[in-house]
Amino acid sequence: MRKKIIKVAFLDRDGVINEDLHYVHRKNKFIFKEGIFKLLNILSKENYAIIIVTNQSGIDRGIFTENEYEKLTQYYLSILNNKGIHILDIFHCPHHPDYSTPPFNNCSCRKPKPGLFINAKIKHNIDMNNSLAIGDSLRDLEAAYLSGVKKRILISKENLNSKYVTHRFNNISECSKNILNL
Repeated sequence: MRKKIIKVAFLDRDGVINEDLHYVHRKNKFIFKEGIFKLLNILSKENYAIIIVTNQSGIDRGIFTENEYEKLTQYYLSILNNKGIHILDIFHCPHHPDYSTPPFNNCSCRKPKPGLFINAKIKHNIDMNNSLAIGDSLRDLEAAYLSGVKKRILISKENLNSKYVTHRFNNISECSKNILNL
């Protein structure tokens, strides 16, 4: 029996789910973005499965360990679960071109390469045409574009023009107010 095809909201972590305080790996530095719970609830009600796709080069840079990353992940997932928000999956890339050893210094998973999205698509049978991606940098949305995601939302005060961006909002709250009209 074939798995049902699903639509997904792909979200970057640092800068979308939580404040980007550079290499966040401790609970006391994990601060949810204002409006993120509302946005995640809206996406869930619109039948989007939620997947987080995140570069975490702090691991290969030696700033934190894979174990510390996993502990923080379990911490914020428990908070989201307590708020009734289900995250289908999380894909992360620990690599960096300058800090990882070959062949990982040229991996296919570090955004802007589409590997995290492609891995998610294969694992979960995702309809990329009806999915969306939300990121706070062009690298997030380039990866989404290269994997076939049609709606790509930039959360930034900068007015960046790029083929990778289909919609732009200044912040998460503004995105929440407008996401159903896209």
